[in-house]
Amino acid sequence: MRTVLILGGTSEARALAAGLADDGRWRVVSSLAGRVSSPALPVGEVRVGGFGGPEKLAAWLTEHDVAAVVDATHPFAARISASAAQAAPAAGVPLLLLRRPGWTAGPDDAWTRVPDMPAAAAAVAAGEGPVLLTTGRGGLAVFADLPHRFVIRTVDPPEPPLPADAVVLLARGPYTVDGERALMREHGVRTLVTKDSGGAMTAAKLAAARELGVAVVMVDRPPAPAGVPTVADPADVLAWLDGLS
Repeated sequence: MRTVLILGGTSEARALAAGLADDGRWRVVSSLAGRVSSPALPVGEVRVGGFGGPEKLAAWLTEHDVAAVVDATHPFAARISASAAQAAPAAGVPLLLLRRPGWTAGPDDAWTRVPDMPAAAAAVAAGEGPVLLTTGRGGLAVFADLPHRFVIRTVDPPEPPLPADAVVLLARGPYTVDGERALMREHGVRTLVTKDSGGAMTAAKLAAARELGVAVVMVDRPPAPAGVPTVADPADVLAWLDGLS
């Protein structure tokens, strides 16, 4: 059996690991960053924690005789994607990027797209509160000095500093439109801040915001590594792997 390394704990990564396990021709090793407590584990072997940079990742690929790498990390996991884009060619291992499509605003959406978190904070400062923050537990310091009331929803406790007037909700998706609508109404949310993660698991908040007339500040994804072939569906990865054998 040939070894494929899957980077990431996304739903797409888990679906791919399950598909490869059913296929039976591949030894699957999934690598999780370890930034979320009690993650949903994929089928097959799992390692947790970083590799220590592209050089050490390349050495790991060689040491473990990896035949292919699939980068199925979160669209905002730019560091590991950049590392994989350097390490795989250095080790002579084919690399494929599996990335779900981003979200697209409809005619009834009130979105402001921004390039990064500081720009999101600037957009929030110019808008209305209360603000629902769903950008993850890191990088929230850019909002710390803003006067709005914040509802901060994360899987694990967020990293300080945080806004002075903030309610922290610990929750894990998937979410429903009914639940998101109720949350926004309960806290009087007027602005939603989110990253363009894409996918269905957390998209309900966008539908609820549309219904309630809540403004959305959408943080754009960092660019994907140049020159790495990309697919959007785990089934396309299986076809790519078939082409390698």
